[in-house]
Amino acid sequence: MEIYKFTNWFKEFGWRHLVGLIFVTISLYPILYVITNSFADFANLQNSKLIPDSFTTKHYASLIGDPLIPYFKWLLNTYKIAGIAGFLNVLLGTFAAYAFARLKFKGRRVGLITLVLVQMFPSFLAFVAIYLLFFQIGDVAPLIGLGTHTGLIMVYLGGSIGFNSWLIKGFMDTIPTSLDEAAKVDGATDFQIFYKVVAPLSRPIIVVLFVITFIGIYSDYILAAIFLKDANLYTVALGINIVFMDDFANEWGSIAAASVIAATPIAVLFIFFQKQITGGLTAGSVKG
Repeated sequence: MEIYKFTNWFKEFGWRHLVGLIFVTISLYPILYVITNSFADFANLQNSKLIPDSFTTKHYASLIGDPLIPYFKWLLNTYKIAGIAGFLNVLLGTFAAYAFARLKFKGRRVGLITLVLVQMFPSFLAFVAIYLLFFQIGDVAPLIGLGTHTGLIMVYLGGSIGFNSWLIKGFMDTIPTSLDEAAKVDGATDFQIFYKVVAPLSRPIIVVLFVITFIGIYSDYILAAIFLKDANLYTVALGINIVFMDDFANEWGSIAAASVIAATPIAVLFIFFQKQITGGLTAGSVKG
């Protein structure tokens, strides 16, 4: 009888738990592997394993004490670039989304179609053009040219605003226009309606896009490698790749420690905004 009950339970629910457990194990294994190896004594690719024989903090100490590896400067650079670019990206995307969702103007339909068409092309197709463009801009305005954080931030802004604008517009379309009309009756301008009514109600999708944009820029390597040549201006992804990869096998412990430190803020960000992220991803499907 008990076997019969277990068989029915497994057919209906148990196999789902088993599949979920398998995928959780597959997802957690590499994370645990990197964390444990960041504390492993004499960690390299030849003797690395999930549970090391002995533990040490020397890999973390090497990141702090080595003057030739300005790791925490790279980390600060990454926070600055990802934070500023993410904030401006979402801000400009919200402005554009409100215009397309609520305002009536000539070229509105063409603008929406253009946003969709631009997003169809992979961004790496423009890397050569971006490099040449900012190389020439650097001759006229060095502060925003090649090899600067400002220029890199501008490139990041151009790469995601269209996509973010489209997503935010879709969310704003679910907000009843009757709220706008009520605000206009009270004498509110379009900008007042935007920041007092529509933008606050769009906060879930705005938070989601900021987190996604921040993480995407935080972990980007290709654009940073094209733009930044000075070691003091490197981001974390670029610095780890260039400095440690020449001796990857023997520097595995330091790479693991650097990866753990770099990934921790992202994990904290997800935990802190978990409710907003979940709400932002599901709210659009139940509104209206």
